[in-house]
Amino acid sequence: MIRYPDRALRTIGITAPSSGVSEELHHLLEGATAQLEKQGFAIKTTANAWTQKEAKSSPAAIRAKELLSIWRDSTVDAIIPPWGGELLLEVLEHLDFKKFTPKWLLGYSDVSLLALTITLNTGIATAHGTNIVDLRGSETDPTTARWVDVLSSTKGTVIKQVSSERYQKNWSHDKPSPGVFNLTEPTEWKTVSGQAERLEGRLLGGCIDVIRHLIGTPYGDVDAFRKKFISGEPVVWFLENCEMNTPDLKRSLLQMKYAGWFDNCSGIVFGRSEANDAVQGYTAEMVYQELAEQLKVPIVYDADIGHQPPQVILVNGAHAIFHVDDGKGRVVQEFR
Repeated sequence: MIRYPDRALRTIGITAPSSGVSEELHHLLEGATAQLEKQGFAIKTTANAWTQKEAKSSPAAIRAKELLSIWRDSTVDAIIPPWGGELLLEVLEHLDFKKFTPKWLLGYSDVSLLALTITLNTGIATAHGTNIVDLRGSETDPTTARWVDVLSSTKGTVIKQVSSERYQKNWSHDKPSPGVFNLTEPTEWKTVSGQAERLEGRLLGGCIDVIRHLIGTPYGDVDAFRKKFISGEPVVWFLENCEMNTPDLKRSLLQMKYAGWFDNCSGIVFGRSEANDAVQGYTAEMVYQELAEQLKVPIVYDADIGHQPPQVILVNGAHAIFHVDDGKGRVVQEFR
């Protein structure tokens, strides 16, 4: 059984289990906390949210300690790290998963590694979507804004979301918009089949670049999760590629397949990716086609997931139904 948080969203905790915010970028985190306070939220931060050295916010043991401290703080209702990073994997061996109780965690990129690990090992639902720094704008687009609805939800809630109208192709930090993102490109959710598709199952996923490193570790036992927490229900995977070229993407997906992660998979939804450049004519679309043929499941791609915002908010462990047709997508998540 999946466990969902059950508390009003009043206080947001900010800690940095991966990268923190270096001094020259403090204005980004300060801007985000100021905007959230204007919306009526209280904010609590740990010390390492404001530090960054040697590709991490602080040593792994300290990151684990600060994460557990704010997680166990009864006044904190949800945790949203500043952003992702590189070395969250170091933290896992320092965590005692028995100390985690239901509380919302939201993030993507390297943070998705933590979110997936918590759900797999505890059955606690975790959320994949925007980070805290991207909430600093005076405006929020309708897709990103749904984070509030999700983090205000509990067991029995049904969350309906639709694909965005436009997305951001590249980051232009020197040309910020009131909503942070520059949403200039028409969004088009696509299917490998070229036809309308329906996918249904329990959600699991994150950034492939980092979650693949759970394979073969005590933290990535997907089969045990299926048996213990979802009674063998089929899984819909949501995945996004941050930096891998297409052969590396293919190798990673094969590793997931060989490890049994795609056993009883009912479909896969891939996010947009700036990294999906062809290598010697080998394209990401070819990778998706080959995977669909191997697994014999529907595959959706270029969805609102990952490093080309905006993002729908997806919940690890939730029951979901995706409908994709004529470039548009909708997803209904039931927290059961």
